[in-house]
Amino acid sequence: MRPRAMIVLSIALLVFGASLFAQTPVVPAAPAATSAPAADPASSAAVAVPRSFRSIELGMSMDEVKAILSSDGIFSYRGDPDVSLLPRPNESLIEVAGLSFVRRAFFQFYEGKLFVMIFALNERQMDHYSVFTSLSSKYGKPGSLSPSESVWEDGTTRMSVERPLAVKYIDLAVFDALKAAGTAESSYEEILRSEFLGGF
Repeated sequence: MRPRAMIVLSIALLVFGASLFAQTPVVPAAPAATSAPAADPASSAAVAVPRSFRSIELGMSMDEVKAILSSDGIFSYRGDPDVSLLPRPNESLIEVAGLSFVRRAFFQFYEGKLFVMIFALNERQMDHYSVFTSLSSKYGKPGSLSPSESVWEDGTTRMSVERPLAVKYIDLAVFDALKAAGTAESSYEEILRSEFLGGF
Protein backbone atom coordinates (compact mmCIF):
# COMPACT_ATOMS: atom_id res chain seq x y z
CA MET A 1 0.00 0.00 0.00
CA ARG A 2 2.74 2.45 0.96
CA PRO A 3 4.75 2.17 -2.34
CA ARG A 4 1.53 2.48 -4.33
CA ALA A 5 0.52 5.62 -2.41
CA MET A 6 3.98 7.10 -3.07
CA ILE A 7 3.59 6.42 -6.83
CA VAL A 8 0.14 8.07 -6.89
CA LEU A 9 1.51 11.09 -4.98
CA SER A 10 4.49 11.37 -7.36
CA ILE A 11 2.19 11.28 -10.40
CA ALA A 12 -0.08 13.94 -8.85
CA LEU A 13 2.92 16.20 -8.15
CA LEU A 14 4.20 15.72 -11.72
CA VAL A 15 0.79 16.57 -13.21
CA PHE A 16 0.49 19.63 -10.94
CA GLY A 17 4.01 20.77 -11.82
CA ALA A 18 3.37 20.23 -15.53
CA SER A 19 0.17 22.27 -15.40
CA LEU A 20 2.00 25.10 -13.63
CA PHE A 21 4.76 24.98 -16.20
CA ALA A 22 2.24 24.97 -19.06
CA GLN A 23 0.51 28.05 -17.68
CA THR A 24 3.60 30.15 -17.00
CA PRO A 25 3.87 31.75 -20.48
CA VAL A 26 0.23 32.88 -20.28
CA VAL A 27 0.34 34.27 -16.73
CA PRO A 28 2.05 37.63 -17.47
CA ALA A 29 -0.45 38.52 -20.22
CA ALA A 30 -3.62 37.15 -18.61
CA PRO A 31 -3.75 39.20 -15.39
CA ALA A 32 -3.57 42.51 -17.28
CA ALA A 33 -6.49 41.49 -19.52
CA THR A 34 -8.53 39.58 -16.98
CA SER A 35 -8.07 41.28 -13.64
CA ALA A 36 -9.34 44.74 -14.66
CA PRO A 37 -12.74 43.55 -15.96
CA ALA A 38 -13.15 41.10 -13.07
CA ALA A 39 -12.45 43.81 -10.48
CA ASP A 40 -14.86 46.34 -11.95
CA PRO A 41 -18.02 44.18 -11.84
CA ALA A 42 -17.15 43.00 -8.36
CA SER A 43 -16.72 46.51 -7.00
CA SER A 44 -19.79 47.90 -8.76
CA ALA A 45 -21.85 44.83 -7.80
CA ALA A 46 -21.05 45.46 -4.17
CA VAL A 47 -22.48 48.98 -4.42
CA ALA A 48 -25.17 48.98 -7.10
CA VAL A 49 -28.19 47.33 -5.49
CA PRO A 50 -31.11 48.39 -7.73
CA ARG A 51 -33.85 50.69 -6.44
CA SER A 52 -36.22 50.32 -9.37
CA PHE A 53 -38.24 47.80 -11.35
CA ARG A 54 -39.80 48.68 -14.71
CA SER A 55 -39.50 52.45 -14.08
CA ILE A 56 -41.01 52.25 -10.59
CA GLU A 57 -38.40 53.47 -8.12
CA LEU A 58 -38.19 53.62 -4.34
CA GLY A 59 -38.80 57.17 -3.14
CA MET A 60 -41.42 57.96 -5.81
CA SER A 61 -44.70 59.60 -4.85
CA MET A 62 -47.94 57.62 -4.96
CA ASP A 63 -49.16 59.62 -7.96
CA GLU A 64 -45.99 58.80 -9.91
CA VAL A 65 -46.38 55.09 -9.14
CA LYS A 66 -50.08 55.17 -10.08
CA ALA A 67 -49.25 56.75 -13.43
CA ILE A 68 -46.65 54.08 -14.24
CA LEU A 69 -48.95 51.24 -13.16
CA SER A 70 -51.72 52.62 -15.39
CA SER A 71 -49.48 52.62 -18.45
CA ASP A 72 -47.52 49.39 -17.85
CA GLY A 73 -49.20 46.36 -19.43
CA ILE A 74 -47.65 43.90 -16.96
CA PHE A 75 -49.94 45.22 -14.20
CA SER A 76 -53.73 45.09 -14.08
CA TYR A 77 -54.14 48.37 -12.19
CA ARG A 78 -57.76 49.47 -11.52
CA GLY A 79 -57.09 52.81 -9.86
CA ASP A 80 -58.28 53.75 -6.38
CA PRO A 81 -59.85 50.32 -5.59
CA ASP A 82 -56.27 48.97 -5.50
CA VAL A 83 -55.19 51.57 -2.90
CA SER A 84 -55.73 51.05 0.82
CA LEU A 85 -54.68 52.73 4.06
CA LEU A 86 -52.69 50.65 6.50
CA PRO A 87 -53.48 50.57 10.22
CA ARG A 88 -50.25 52.40 11.02
CA PRO A 89 -50.16 56.20 10.68
CA ASN A 90 -48.99 57.78 7.41
CA GLU A 91 -48.80 54.45 5.59
CA SER A 92 -50.71 53.25 2.56
CA LEU A 93 -50.52 50.35 0.15
CA ILE A 94 -51.18 49.75 -3.52
CA GLU A 95 -51.94 46.09 -4.15
CA VAL A 96 -52.27 45.23 -7.81
CA ALA A 97 -52.74 42.04 -9.81
CA GLY A 98 -50.02 41.20 -12.27
CA LEU A 99 -50.06 39.60 -15.67
CA SER A 100 -47.66 37.02 -17.05
CA PHE A 101 -44.58 36.61 -14.82
CA VAL A 102 -45.83 38.86 -11.99
CA ARG A 103 -48.73 37.30 -10.09
CA ARG A 104 -49.27 40.17 -7.64
CA ALA A 105 -47.42 43.34 -6.64
CA PHE A 106 -47.44 45.39 -3.44
CA PHE A 107 -46.23 49.00 -3.15
CA GLN A 108 -46.00 50.36 0.37
CA PHE A 109 -45.78 54.10 1.09
CA TYR A 110 -44.77 56.11 4.10
CA GLU A 111 -45.72 59.79 4.13
CA GLY A 112 -46.57 59.51 0.44
CA LYS A 113 -43.20 58.05 -0.63
CA LEU A 114 -42.64 54.51 -1.88
CA PHE A 115 -40.36 52.56 0.46
CA VAL A 116 -41.24 48.89 -0.13
CA MET A 117 -41.94 47.02 -3.38
CA ILE A 118 -42.86 43.32 -3.39
CA PHE A 119 -43.36 41.34 -6.58
CA ALA A 120 -44.91 37.89 -6.08
CA LEU A 121 -43.92 35.96 -9.19
CA ASN A 122 -45.94 33.38 -11.07
CA GLU A 123 -44.23 30.08 -10.24
CA ARG A 124 -45.82 28.39 -13.24
CA GLN A 125 -43.82 30.70 -15.52
CA MET A 126 -40.78 31.59 -13.40
CA ASP A 127 -38.57 29.64 -11.00
CA HIS A 128 -36.42 30.58 -8.02
CA TYR A 129 -33.18 29.37 -9.61
CA SER A 130 -33.59 31.55 -12.73
CA VAL A 131 -34.31 34.68 -10.67
CA PHE A 132 -31.44 34.00 -8.26
CA THR A 133 -28.97 33.26 -11.09
CA SER A 134 -29.95 36.38 -13.03
CA LEU A 135 -29.58 38.68 -10.01
CA SER A 136 -26.29 37.06 -8.96
CA SER A 137 -24.82 37.58 -12.43
CA LYS A 138 -25.79 41.28 -12.34
CA TYR A 139 -25.10 42.20 -8.70
CA GLY A 140 -22.66 39.57 -7.47
CA LYS A 141 -23.15 37.02 -4.73
CA PRO A 142 -25.78 37.92 -2.11
CA GLY A 143 -24.45 39.22 1.18
CA SER A 144 -26.81 36.90 3.05
CA LEU A 145 -28.08 33.51 1.92
CA SER A 146 -30.54 31.14 3.61
CA PRO A 147 -33.18 28.61 2.51
CA SER A 148 -35.87 31.28 2.86
CA GLU A 149 -34.15 34.28 1.23
CA SER A 150 -31.13 35.68 -0.60
CA VAL A 151 -30.29 39.30 0.27
CA TRP A 152 -28.29 42.02 -1.48
CA GLU A 153 -27.66 45.22 0.50
CA ASP A 154 -25.59 48.37 0.00
CA GLY A 155 -26.52 50.46 3.04
CA THR A 156 -29.20 52.35 1.11
CA THR A 157 -31.29 49.61 -0.47
CA ARG A 158 -32.12 46.02 0.40
CA MET A 159 -33.17 43.63 -2.36
CA SER A 160 -34.14 40.04 -1.62
CA VAL A 161 -35.42 36.95 -3.39
CA GLU A 162 -37.74 35.15 -1.00
CA ARG A 163 -39.76 31.96 -0.81
CA PRO A 164 -42.55 31.66 -1.84
CA LEU A 165 -41.14 33.20 -5.01
CA ALA A 166 -41.06 36.96 -4.53
CA VAL A 167 -38.61 39.81 -5.10
CA LYS A 168 -38.62 42.56 -2.48
CA TYR A 169 -37.03 46.04 -2.54
CA ILE A 170 -36.75 48.13 0.64
CA ASP A 171 -35.54 51.70 1.17
CA LEU A 172 -33.34 51.13 4.23
CA ALA A 173 -33.34 54.74 5.45
CA VAL A 174 -37.14 54.76 5.81
CA PHE A 175 -37.30 51.18 7.03
CA ASP A 176 -34.67 51.76 9.73
CA ALA A 177 -36.47 54.91 10.90
CA LEU A 178 -39.77 53.03 11.15
CA LYS A 179 -38.06 50.12 12.84
CA ALA A 180 -36.56 52.44 15.41
CA ALA A 181 -40.03 53.87 16.01
CA GLY A 182 -41.41 50.35 16.35
CA THR A 183 -43.58 50.45 13.23
CA ALA A 184 -41.58 48.41 10.71
CA GLU A 185 -43.33 47.31 7.55
CA SER A 186 -45.41 44.14 7.38
CA SER A 187 -43.63 41.11 6.09
CA TYR A 188 -44.69 39.55 2.80
CA GLU A 189 -46.46 36.77 4.71
CA GLU A 190 -48.43 39.30 6.80
CA ILE A 191 -49.60 41.08 3.66
CA LEU A 192 -50.74 37.78 2.13
CA ARG A 193 -52.45 36.83 5.41
CA SER A 194 -54.44 40.08 5.54
CA GLU A 195 -55.32 39.67 1.86
CA PHE A 196 -56.63 36.17 2.56
CA LEU A 197 -58.63 37.26 5.61
CA GLY A 198 -60.08 40.16 3.64
CA GLY A 199 -61.70 37.65 1.30
CA PHE A 200 -64.21 36.54 3.97
